[in-house]
Amino acid sequence: QVQLVESGGSSVQTGGSLKLSCKVSGFAISTCPVGWFRQSPGAERTWVANFASDGTPGYTLSVKGRFTISLNIAENSLALQMNSLKPDDTALYFCAAACPRGSPWNYWGQGTQVTVSS
Repeated sequence: QVQLVESGGSSVQTGGSLKLSCKVSGFAISTCPVGWFRQSPGAERTWVANFASDGTPGYTLSVKGRFTISLNIAENSLALQMNSLKPDDTALYFCAAACPRGSPWNYWGQGTQVTVSS
């Protein structure tokens, strides 16, 4: 059974940092694309970052240079280091997987809340 469980969300002030984690079970993360999405109140869920099929990371423009996605193969988990946080980063953050490779984003965690105050 595939499960993705996020943690690490919190409330911080502008300019602060947070590290989100996503523990994955049911498949090896090295075998399927995994990534992060977020959803602000009243808005649609949007892509934040993921690893492409060639292993290179990709980021939405608004977080490039501030956020870093990483994988921990040994722990079968992924993380999102978020620095220089802004109020616009306030959202429910989800990790997701597209498994088997070539599938749409078909597995999702329950989300972890990040709130950035000015």
